[in-house]
Amino acid sequence: MPEGPEIWRAARKVGAAIEGRSADRVELHFDELRRFERKLTGQTVDEVRPRGKAMLIRFANGLHLYSHNQLYGRWYVTKAGKTPNTTRSLRVAIHNDAQSAWLYSASDVAVLGANELDDHPFLRKLGPDVLDTTVTAEDVVERLRSPTFARRRLTALLLDQGFLCGLGNYLRTEILFVARVTPESRPCDLDDATVEDVARACLELSRRSLRTGGVTNDPDRARALKDAGWTRSKYRHFAFSRAGQSCHLCGETIERIEAGSRRLYVCPGCQTIGRR
Repeated sequence: MPEGPEIWRAARKVGAAIEGRSADRVELHFDELRRFERKLTGQTVDEVRPRGKAMLIRFANGLHLYSHNQLYGRWYVTKAGKTPNTTRSLRVAIHNDAQSAWLYSASDVAVLGANELDDHPFLRKLGPDVLDTTVTAEDVVERLRSPTFARRRLTALLLDQGFLCGLGNYLRTEILFVARVTPESRPCDLDDATVEDVARACLELSRRSLRTGGVTNDPDRARALKDAGWTRSKYRHFAFSRAGQSCHLCGETIERIEAGSRRLYVCPGCQTIGRR
């Protein structure tokens, strides 16, 4: 499933194609949404905004196109008159005189008025966006120490969009690795310095992934490994999807475990804080 950095990059790409332009034609390939095609066609696209793992496209008449890519959704941008080369199922298309934005394979799409955003079942539950630059490490520490979240295992908490929206499975592995904490750790079991490390890792790794196109590994190390001929899948992360390979830091073998029915990767040599 695309995580916050991937949706933010998609929003920037889509925004560059359609923001500030009239939507000459809008296609909504859901029976319950077709009535909105006429209401959106001819309207200027005022803003394309990511919200965690969702995207909101605001039109000049106040309507918002909400989409969540879930597992398989993907946005494409083409020049006007060109169609993406894909076998996926088209869900949404927004065309102007220069470019088109296409959403394929997503099943969670809605058209909402401004007064409906706060009541949307996904949007209303979201916590602060991990990629919002106004969110600080101190804000995250406060949430980690709050009664709502302090007694929950980090493996579950880091996937809870009500805690910080935009985090997902690969970021969860990388945050736990960089903070050096064990998967079963809870914020209430950790000292202040470690909680601050977790908070900083949440923000820094998410924002690094946004900058680098998905690379969470130390930038200098990733660059050196790439120059040495390593494939992207090998140098991209500290631990995620590296089961059986040597840790970049300590040399121990990365292990794969299951946490919340999702794969998680752990270094037994580095992640010792909170071990019982």
